[in-house]
Amino acid sequence: MSAHELDVVVLGEILLEVATDEPVAHGVPARLGVSGDALNVAAAAARAGARTGLAAVLTDDPLGRSIADRVAELGVSTALLRFRPGQQGVYLVHSDPEGERAFSYARSGSVGSTLCPADLDERALSAAGAVVASGIACAVSGSAHEAVRAAARLAHRFVFDPNHRPALTTREAAAAVLAEFAPLAHLVTPSHPGETSSLLRSASPAEAARRLLEAGTRHVAVTCGSRGVHLATAEGETWVDAVPAPVVLDQTGAGDAFLGTLAARMVLGDEFADAARLAAAAASLNVGGRGGTGLLPTLEQARAHAARTGARR
Repeated sequence: MSAHELDVVVLGEILLEVATDEPVAHGVPARLGVSGDALNVAAAAARAGARTGLAAVLTDDPLGRSIADRVAELGVSTALLRFRPGQQGVYLVHSDPEGERAFSYARSGSVGSTLCPADLDERALSAAGAVVASGIACAVSGSAHEAVRAAARLAHRFVFDPNHRPALTTREAAAAVLAEFAPLAHLVTPSHPGETSSLLRSASPAEAARRLLEAGTRHVAVTCGSRGVHLATAEGETWVDAVPAPVVLDQTGAGDAFLGTLAARMVLGDEFADAARLAAAAASLNVGGRGGTGLLPTLEQARAHAARTGARR
């Protein structure tokens, strides 16, 4: 697909994933994967039917080329990837039997964090139906933050996930980033209670949504974990129940699957609530796989799962 014919473009850092089912220690078996929030979102958007590209920087070596091959395997265009010498970012994750995770990162100064405005294809960003970025991309480096800022100004629809990670940035800095991008955003997806409380000082999803709408955001989806999602626009508010997961092996990437599916389906013309219901179903299936891209349901699978769940209510 042409870089200038994309429905969705995602910006961020691609990471090498080292995953274990046991606490990390010498001799513990591990699985290698390719993940990171940007790749997870892009892969989910592609599975949801959107022509999707990923703007990121990889190492200019066999490892970087291998990671790019995985990006392509996931149905995501590699036309916006850039390659240069550097250190590949890595994270280790241990998942317990309930799917809860413990992370350890080695990403300081990574090649992915060198993303900058000069790496962006401005024509591709301007032509895309939506451009998606997160607070993680803004936190990994000043140049990556500048890239997100440039992308937001170019985007027809800018989608922002606060995705606050205390190991990367302070609450105050993350709140400032959210305040910067909320007025530019077509869609913002904070989590409750973590981000609504710490970044928006809001006691409820509804209050957080109202604050974002007042700031200029056009659509808000406040994710509330296993309960569901609070949706809000200037026209009103609605609630979308979570879709029960058939199997829970690993919760890595579930929120990314929700975001990628939601952004894709909104660009492709679905109503906000319909897109959110489908995104909830995709996230529900995602946790049945290992790693951020271990199980990415097709659009047909997500629709069937959402329909089965709705029929049981």
